[in-house]
Amino acid sequence: MSVFPILRTPRTVIRLPEENDAPKLLRYRVENQLHLGPWEPLREPVYYTLDHCITSIAEGRENVRLDRGYPLLVFDRDEHMLLATFTFANIVRGAFQACHLGYGVAAHMQGQGLMQEVLRAGIDWAFDELDLHRVMANYLPRNERSAKLLALLGFVREGYAKQYLNIAGVWEDHILTARVRPDG
Repeated sequence: MSVFPILRTPRTVIRLPEENDAPKLLRYRVENQLHLGPWEPLREPVYYTLDHCITSIAEGRENVRLDRGYPLLVFDRDEHMLLATFTFANIVRGAFQACHLGYGVAAHMQGQGLMQEVLRAGIDWAFDELDLHRVMANYLPRNERSAKLLALLGFVREGYAKQYLNIAGVWEDHILTARVRPDG
């Protein structure tokens, strides 16, 4: 992939991060630390530093170059504020043509349909431009918002994994879902 397009939705601009986005990424991480903490791995204090944000952006861009993952930032229409993030990670090509989807939204944007809006655009792009066949997304059984979001996006439950990921310091069970490209 030579250049990632900028995706636009009615309320957002979605694009790959650039190094000069690091201060906005840091602000997003710090402001949403308590909100996102229960749904993410434990974070070391360094995660909430500008240097770590710069490193994360560089690593993300390298993953894009290698076609291993696509970390995307979701900004307001003027690109003043980071509203959400999502990543197509662990891309496997060949006979699988699949990836995992991870996402998070700022606390102040929760419950407004933003993730449905941006993930629809992102998933369409992943199926069309990345030529993926399957996008997988997994969630904690108690995460009712993610369950509802993924169902609205057409994800289908495929399984239940015991002690699947270490979230907030605890090995947590997850519900496994996937969405297959419509023409696939």
